[in-house]
Amino acid sequence: MKKNGSKARKRKRDRWGNRMAIMGITLVVFCLGVVVNVRITAMEKKDLEYQERELLLQQQYDKELGRAEDLKEYEIYVQTKQYVEEVAKQKLGLVKPDEILLKPVPKN
Repeated sequence: MKKNGSKARKRKRDRWGNRMAIMGITLVVFCLGVVVNVRITAMEKKDLEYQERELLLQQQYDKELGRAEDLKEYEIYVQTKQYVEEVAKQKLGLVKPDEILLKPVPKN
């Protein structure tokens, strides 16, 4: 009868060991799930930040394209005779030979 008692104890230990192994595996899988969930949340947050940054950069790019277009138009205007005459009048005070310059008389 000692053999039967010994086998029963061994089965009982084996069952307990199996339960502990299953609980350990379950705990490891659960921890892994938590870690994956935390990482996914962090990645989603980073993705939103990158989307916002991309939108901001796209807006800046569009603004700079508009500015470049304005500068091209201004470059063309600067090369015209009209621009040269305006600068000569405003900054240098020059007038055309057939032009009469009238200055207002200050009232004192």
